[in-house]
Amino acid sequence: MEIVIIGGGFAGLNLAKELLNKEGIHVTLVDKNNYNFFPPLIYQVATAFLEPSSISYPFRKFFAGKKNLQFRLGELLQVLPLENKIILSNDELKYDQLVFATGAETSYFGMENVKKNAIPMKTLNDAIEMRNTILKNLEKAAICKDIRKRRELLTIVVVGGGPTGVELSGMFAEMRKSILLKEYPELDTTASNIYLVDGGDALLAPMSVASQTDTLEALTNLGVVIKLNSRVNDYVDDTVFFTNGETIRTKNLIWAAGVSARTFDGIPLESYGRGKRMATDAFNKVNGMTNIYAIGDTCIQLTDTNFPEGHPQVAQVAIQQGLNLAANFKAMQHNKPLHPFEYNDKGSMAIIGKNKAVVDLPKPKMHFKGFFAWIIWLFVHLISLITYRNRINTFYHWTTAYFAKDQSLRMIIRPEKRVKGEQTIC
Repeated sequence: MEIVIIGGGFAGLNLAKELLNKEGIHVTLVDKNNYNFFPPLIYQVATAFLEPSSISYPFRKFFAGKKNLQFRLGELLQVLPLENKIILSNDELKYDQLVFATGAETSYFGMENVKKNAIPMKTLNDAIEMRNTILKNLEKAAICKDIRKRRELLTIVVVGGGPTGVELSGMFAEMRKSILLKEYPELDTTASNIYLVDGGDALLAPMSVASQTDTLEALTNLGVVIKLNSRVNDYVDDTVFFTNGETIRTKNLIWAAGVSARTFDGIPLESYGRGKRMATDAFNKVNGMTNIYAIGDTCIQLTDTNFPEGHPQVAQVAIQQGLNLAANFKAMQHNKPLHPFEYNDKGSMAIIGKNKAVVDLPKPKMHFKGFFAWIIWLFVHLISLITYRNRINTFYHWTTAYFAKDQSLRMIIRPEKRVKGEQTIC
């Protein structure tokens, strides 16, 4: 059986790993990047508390010596279902079973100016670009004589009150308190604001009311300005515009507000559901297809009675769907019954700052906050990294940052080319 997997995130990689050394099955994993990365920690790369290699690992290094696993670098252009073939940007592949595990991408809700000028937070490249942007704006602010423009360089607006937005805001607030004035004495009299904006009436909407309340209180105590029930409708000339008429001047608009799946040439429109996610049956087979599957954020499955509106787009769903589909592929080989997917919710969590986090467990229903929740968050994320090398490297940087109250990774490692006429002094 020739299985082709498009996408090497949580869903795709766990599916491939589960089929390792399975006789009669050959797997080709296709990804537009040559590395796997750990999305829950990209905000720490963006804020220079982790280096990119701490949360990423090359696919070919991971697949080395695994005889029935193969990696192919490329981007999917077209699916030819009648020929059981896909067209890549650099090749074409035949398949017996095709699996989409392409995740989701940032959604700007049709706002082109926001898409063009905001800083997204979805990929490792986004995190590196954010780090460069924030660090360069700090350097500009340090020599800027105009107080108003300096404030615009230092003000940060984070849109999206989910885990990413909360974690970013908390990290920026901690940096402002412990690092900014120490390393940038030129800014000791300058006011800087950190805004966390969300269109809903609570932060961390899917979590418990207790977690939402604790998070709001902790971020407020850190000096983050929380703006709930506030929707952005434009970002022009360094000004964030809200639907209620308010504006904020900033050169740092970070977009963590929404995601959308992708559509692919060759998959009929009737096979898609809400948010461009591929609609699947209980076994993750795409509706209307005979041998094409979708798992993780790119699919929506309405057959799980506990989640009639579809599963949340979180890592645990992707991992569990990958493992279940692998078991079903093995069952197919021996003509055994297939197992429908049922999500086992293991809980949710978010980190707010040093010694501050919130954790919700569904079975039994429990809520934790503060230092104990922070330890749980650290442990779960550490063991979830793909290799021992990643775990050791990340643990080292976390330990250093905790005791030194600092980190030494604030380098602008990929500066953009200077645009002719660009001014560095305002």
